[in-house]
Amino acid sequence: MPYNIDPKQEAAREKAKEFCEKEVVPVAKDLDRRPEPQVFPKDFFKKLGDAGFIGYAFPKEYGGGGYSNLEYATLMEELAYYDPPTCLLAAVQELAAYPIIAFGNEEQKKKYLPPAAKGETVLSFVLTEPEAGSDAANQKASAVPEGDHYILNGEKIFIMHGDVCDTGVVFCRIQEEGVRDKVSAIIVDMDSPGIEQKTLEYKMGMKAATTGRIWFKDVKVPKQNLLGEPGKGFRYAMQTLDGARIGVAAQGVGICQRALDESISYAKKRVQFGSPIAKLQAIQWKIADMSTQVEAARLLTYKAAVLQDEGKRFSLEACHAKLFASEAAHFCVDEALQIHGGYGFIEEFSIIGKLYRDQRVTEIYEGTSEIQRLVIASSLLR
Repeated sequence: MPYNIDPKQEAAREKAKEFCEKEVVPVAKDLDRRPEPQVFPKDFFKKLGDAGFIGYAFPKEYGGGGYSNLEYATLMEELAYYDPPTCLLAAVQELAAYPIIAFGNEEQKKKYLPPAAKGETVLSFVLTEPEAGSDAANQKASAVPEGDHYILNGEKIFIMHGDVCDTGVVFCRIQEEGVRDKVSAIIVDMDSPGIEQKTLEYKMGMKAATTGRIWFKDVKVPKQNLLGEPGKGFRYAMQTLDGARIGVAAQGVGICQRALDESISYAKKRVQFGSPIAKLQAIQWKIADMSTQVEAARLLTYKAAVLQDEGKRFSLEACHAKLFASEAAHFCVDEALQIHGGYGFIEEFSIIGKLYRDQRVTEIYEGTSEIQRLVIASSLLR
């Protein structure tokens, strides 16, 4: 059974469970197996919004649920347990909205947050470029001032929901006299002329939550859409990713728990050599190791979420949680596949193959495992 450290977590679990059993379980397999190119599931996304899962942690005054980061992590964990891409659909909206919530002015918050909280509009966090992935400071996209506007040019890739987003928080360099040539952030209405969006095809996993590539060519963006202060965009991006890493850790916990539960159930039913394989020590040790990984990942995740709720520094703890939980999920789905054998390898028979594919990106996005290790080491050695 999942371990809660706050009674409010159970309410988040129950709400997610009720929604998933009614709305997610019947469609998750079909969403995963649609022909390419994948089409963003707008109707399903709106259902998540109607359930309150998009904008779950947005402030109430901007249409959100106002829930704590611990409750949000619990929601992510439970959604990922049932279907990781469903969890990601909700998580991306929170990720993209955070810079507006934290650094936007009142006019920007009132304009962009309420419709996003309801799932009526899609937001994207537009950071990664072909040559600026882990090296996120190496931004080439540029915005040149022209009257009351910036003229934006550049290319972005691997942008979650970037193929369909209505609004993007775009990180670029503002080329303006008197402004330091550092990364800034601007809010871009994606129906502006000069923008091309493309769906990236044949993803390994997380297929229902689509990923895009975006080209900006002489796009006019009002200067009033500058987010926060010029030259502080990289700090805004890193602060956003700190919180997002807790969400990814929670995804990992949900995937771990599902892999463990599926393995226990299968091991009790699968008979070999005249008895259930659950009686074999080799299987028992796998189950024991998986259970330990789940519990450790969960507690690291909750610790980081609680620190964030308390307004304390949590960057290091978020990295700990993201690194461990994503790799624990890798361990657990791999062991689950070994326990299931052919019944895990063939997706006709179980969810294990899909979990295996969906899990892998948790070790990549919001900072690879290697980046997490660099951040942890630099925090401890400075």
